[in-house]
Amino acid sequence: MSQSVPPPGNPFAQGAAGPAPMPPAPPVPPAPSRVGLGLVAAVVAALVAGGVYGGIAGAIEREIGWAAVGVGFLVGFAAGKAGGRNPVLPVVSAVLSLGAVYVGQLVALAIIGGKELGVSATTLFVDHFDVLTQAWKEDLDPLTFLFFALAAFAAFSGSKKAAA
Repeated sequence: MSQSVPPPGNPFAQGAAGPAPMPPAPPVPPAPSRVGLGLVAAVVAALVAGGVYGGIAGAIEREIGWAAVGVGFLVGFAAGKAGGRNPVLPVVSAVLSLGAVYVGQLVALAIIGGKELGVSATTLFVDHFDVLTQAWKEDLDPLTFLFFALAAFAAFSGSKKAAA
């Protein structure tokens, strides 16, 4: 009686040709497009965050850089979570965060001006918007542009991270 020696390699292989090949995996269906939902979420977040930013800045009568970063991050995060990985959303989030910071700065000016003039901030914002924008233009400084840049960067990166 002769003993057979197993072939070299995998001792559990089925026959000389090896195991039967696995069938290919079915293709993954594309994720549904939620860009519309992402845009709506970004707009709502921009309006809310801009108002809160303006309220805080008006109450303490100064701007805070980390608050502008927070505005941008919230806008981007909302867009990314609701809209997914669409490449449009980070760019739109950055633009909306610029608008949110701008509106927040105008709200802050309306609050501060309303206190000084003895009128409501809403009246000043609605009835004298041109005066607010003129005051905003006169108050521009490099720090204002830094806050814009920080908010846009935070929105862009926040949208990408939330969608991942």
